[in-house]
Amino acid sequence: MQSVRDADGRRYLLLKRSSESSLVRDPATGEERHLPNDALEAEGESPLSAAAGGLDPAVRRAVLACRDERALGLLVEFADRGPLSVRTLLDSYDLCESDLLGVLTEFRAAGLLAETTVAGERGYEPTEAAVAVVERLRA
Repeated sequence: MQSVRDADGRRYLLLKRSSESSLVRDPATGEERHLPNDALEAEGESPLSAAAGGLDPAVRRAVLACRDERALGLLVEFADRGPLSVRTLLDSYDLCESDLLGVLTEFRAAGLLAETTVAGERGYEPTEAAVAVVERLRA
């Protein structure tokens, strides 16, 4: 498989090439169709990266930030519970301080959490993007 672009700049995954046309798949919709070979230009991007690029950017960020089920569960907890202090996080969940810090850092880098103050203590709150992506994953 190879990633290709058409003359309008739309990205496709090249599935099969014949003498005159190629079977391509749109990574955003999964739709397959034939396009003329001369209308396609090869890209240097990995076909797997191109396939992932068809997903909503917010969903991609959340999936990449959640390295395991505990991280995904923590994202869901933030979406459901709202702002949480670091003390509450350490007392409520089975994450050691360093693991918690790693997950929180990933979430902040992905734009899923923001620092805040909760009951006078350092804490974190979910961004609108985090709440929306959890709703979307549940649907």
